[in-house]
Amino acid sequence: MQVLVDADACPVVVKEMLFRAARRVEVCVTLVANQYLRTPPSPFIRSIQVPAGFDAADDRIIELVSGGDLVITADIPLAAAAIDKGAHVLDPRGSWFTRENIQERVTMREVMDQLRASGVDTGGPAAYAPGDSKTFAGQLDRFLARHRAGGRPAG
Repeated sequence: MQVLVDADACPVVVKEMLFRAARRVEVCVTLVANQYLRTPPSPFIRSIQVPAGFDAADDRIIELVSGGDLVITADIPLAAAAIDKGAHVLDPRGSWFTRENIQERVTMREVMDQLRASGVDTGGPAAYAPGDSKTFAGQLDRFLARHRAGGRPAG
């Protein structure tokens, strides 16, 4: 089991939690982004920089993910693709994307895209709050406690 992170828009506090978890439970955490990311020295933490381009990071994550892995993303199409490959998907606010709720989220995203395209101001997501990081930390800890069959060092 490994943790793959859609790191371009991932809050710093979430990355820091993942770094601590990687060292604590010795699970491989890989951050994938269009830009260089500094990571702490650890055999369990690495980053991959992909070329700039639409969905380049998402495509790389889907290449790397396997059934049972954990993907951290708020990107609904990426979440759907990861679920199709048998991965678990957690957003940075601590909500799970699942087979049961992903189609509803895809549909809602499409509706919102259509509203924005027609000129309706739909607003954006709420600012990331301390409660979000607490929820994420709790979900991550519970997941790792259930699935810590041993991490794979990065390499």
